[in-house]
Amino acid sequence: MDVSKNIELFRELVRCGGEISLWQYDGEGNLLSSNCQTEAIFDTAFSLSGSRARMLSYAAAQDAPVLLGTELGLVWGAAFEKREGRLVRACVLGPVFFSDTSVRQIKDGLASYQGSEVSIAWKSRFIQSLAQVPVSQHIVFSRYILMLHYCLTGKHLQASNLCVLNVSHARGPAGPSSGPYRDRYIIWNAERALLQMVRNGDLNYKTAFHNSSMVSNGVPLQGGTPLRQAKISVIVFCSIVCRAAMEGGLSPEEAYSLGDAYIQNVENAKAMDELTSISVMMYDDFIQRVHRCRSDPARSEAVQKCCDYIEMNLGEKIRASDLASLAGYSEYYMTRKFKEETGYFISDYVKFARIERAKLLLQSTDLSILEIAGRLGFATRSYFSQAFREVTGMTPTQFREKER
Repeated sequence: MDVSKNIELFRELVRCGGEISLWQYDGEGNLLSSNCQTEAIFDTAFSLSGSRARMLSYAAAQDAPVLLGTELGLVWGAAFEKREGRLVRACVLGPVFFSDTSVRQIKDGLASYQGSEVSIAWKSRFIQSLAQVPVSQHIVFSRYILMLHYCLTGKHLQASNLCVLNVSHARGPAGPSSGPYRDRYIIWNAERALLQMVRNGDLNYKTAFHNSSMVSNGVPLQGGTPLRQAKISVIVFCSIVCRAAMEGGLSPEEAYSLGDAYIQNVENAKAMDELTSISVMMYDDFIQRVHRCRSDPARSEAVQKCCDYIEMNLGEKIRASDLASLAGYSEYYMTRKFKEETGYFISDYVKFARIERAKLLLQSTDLSILEIAGRLGFATRSYFSQAFREVTGMTPTQFREKER
């Protein structure tokens, strides 16, 4: 098998799907080549994040390809060529993001580097270079890594054979704020947010669901095949979503019947990709049903449409004139009708909806107060804090401390 030719074909194939860099390292971790335009910046980042060391440590004992996550949100994937059990070459694809990452998160991640004595100038160039890092779907990137493994070894693997090492694996003895403890805390927070969206029938759930889709990587279940472990996870998720839907107003008969149907689909699944599709479909189905049963029957179709629009666009500037156009009425008539049916002026309804979403983000994420304010359309942090205190009687910081 001509590995070098395979690698060249793979590089061309990946280029058709986006600008993801391909790197080659020798068995000692020395860089042999790359097609990255900012090679020096990202090779340094690969080392400082601990990803190079984790890759070599993993490859010394394992043959399967691996995904390497970092505090920054950057992800690399690596596949290995070995001879007589000894690492000869490591091919690395990346970095990519699995979701959009803020500059604040990047700066926080940089501060977490172990022994990262790098200059301010380097950090500045690194942050600028991140604008060139592509955002990739997890499934697509995983398939690339499996293809890369085939190019190096001639062996086919399933997605379930792909190992994931998050940054917690690179650290020493774990305390409550790192390692599996930290991972489980993150999972718990993400689950709280997802389940609250089910209870609320919140149609604006897709961003949160996407951002949480990889949250449990690195916290493996024990026992059984990878597919069996994944099925158990999805079944558990389905069960708690079912319970949240009932708390949101869905009848027990409908909720249990729906949950049983999805659990049966999970049991019949033959591959990991099927489980991903079932999870998304199940979550969306429950959300939609709770939303319908929570919709006020006394509201007209026009007002309900406006309420749904507000919930879906809390980060945007929402004008009464926009809602009037959406409903097909004059602004004067729409404003009166909205007040009559909801009991709130449009501006007050928008404010209360934003504060409810802010409470959820404060409870279930590590986003800063400023980031939450920006996501929800508040011009300044002080304006957000003022509005939050008017509705809840406490500041965002006080609320977060109380809820956690």
